[in-house]
Amino acid sequence: MMLAAFLLLLLFTGGSTSGNSEQSELLDDQQMSQKSNQTKYEENSESNCSYQALFKYLNLTKNNDLYTMVRPVKHYNVTTLIHLKMVIYAILDVREIDQSLVLYVWIYMSWRNYHIWWDPDDFCGLNHVLFPAEVLWKPDLSIEEMTEKDKAPPSPYLSVTNDGLVESRNDEVVISTCRMQVYKFPFDTQICTLSFKSALHSDEIKFKVLLNTSKITEWSREVMRTQYEWLFLNMTVTKKTVDTFGYEQSMVVYTISMKRRSVLYIVNFLLPVLFFLCLDLASFLISETSGEKLGFKVTVLLAVTVMQLILNEILPASSDRIPLIALYCIGSFALMMLSLLETILVMHLMDKDNQAEDQSWSEDCGDKQGKVSFYRCFRDKKKWTNCGCVCDMSAGEAPPEPLSVAKEGSDSQLTEESSALEKVTCELRKMEKTLSLVLDSRTEGRKPGYWTRVAKTINKFFFIFYVAVASRITRAYS
Repeated sequence: MMLAAFLLLLLFTGGSTSGNSEQSELLDDQQMSQKSNQTKYEENSESNCSYQALFKYLNLTKNNDLYTMVRPVKHYNVTTLIHLKMVIYAILDVREIDQSLVLYVWIYMSWRNYHIWWDPDDFCGLNHVLFPAEVLWKPDLSIEEMTEKDKAPPSPYLSVTNDGLVESRNDEVVISTCRMQVYKFPFDTQICTLSFKSALHSDEIKFKVLLNTSKITEWSREVMRTQYEWLFLNMTVTKKTVDTFGYEQSMVVYTISMKRRSVLYIVNFLLPVLFFLCLDLASFLISETSGEKLGFKVTVLLAVTVMQLILNEILPASSDRIPLIALYCIGSFALMMLSLLETILVMHLMDKDNQAEDQSWSEDCGDKQGKVSFYRCFRDKKKWTNCGCVCDMSAGEAPPEPLSVAKEGSDSQLTEESSALEKVTCELRKMEKTLSLVLDSRTEGRKPGYWTRVAKTINKFFFIFYVAVASRITRAYS
């Protein structure tokens, strides 16, 4: 009896243990399945946060030509509106001889692509992404004045938002033509234009300006890095429609105004020419009888010629009007050349008059007061002590002191030194008198010759003319 009760109790206890273990195993399986489902959900949500998921969703691949071949519009009649703005970073060079302008600019464009749209909530809030530029359509923007293509590669990416707004930003070195007005060089102000339009599209693309004239000018002044030798004044922007080969095209024109910094040109060019002009004017103070005056004027004229050669390398040959600085140099050169010719004429007239006077003097110089005999006696230096010392004294003139002493004291003690002193004194007295007679005969009653008077008159009037014309040239340029 007791054995049967024990077996029955054991049976009841063993059955409940196996049931509890099976129930616990079932709960564990359910928890594992829930965890695996949650892990799969988390993996799917993380995959939607990647760029690859968005690319797959939009089907943006290089092999898909849907986004690159045609304009991104829902209907072909819909116009694509291009928002455009340009900022100048630097004025790199202005080539007057080539009439070209080199700028470093920043160009921004934006347009709407109606085939691109996604919900940011489906991609973990992703609303902005950079796409490769090869997979999306871009407007064929061109600059009408551009003469050389930018060698730097464009930006490889385009910015795209979830509502289909595409943005492009490029930095370019623009080499464009610019009609230079150098009439007032180096005090000139140049105005150059950059015209943006589509290369082939007509009315299918229209441009819209984002910033007005005042904002774009202020922004360019803030970001300007270098301006070469120019001072940036302002930049105006206008939108217009032009007729190109029978097609109307939208165009945005940026007009750039800049002023040349003229300080270096004044110091290195204008002032030297003015100094040469003043030197040539000061040469009127040099005597015409001196040969240095002619050589001085020729040297100054050659210096101005060198300055003209330097100017010829700066100014363009295709200018509509002759620049004022060229007229200034030509006027100075012509004035100096006339001054040189006037100097040659004056020297010729004065030499002609001097030749006539020398001829008349040579005919009469041998008959006056025995000067020829004196020169003949004094010319031979070896025999000057043997010349007789006969001092021709005028009436009432006292004889020299050594001579009177010799007559009064003939019997006194005379040495050889006193005799030699007497001879030297007599010769010096005679030389002084003869030279005074020569000078008096050349200057007594002598007046300037006819050609000398004419030369002085010409020199006086030309000096007045020179000063008047030089001041006129300087005033006209300033």
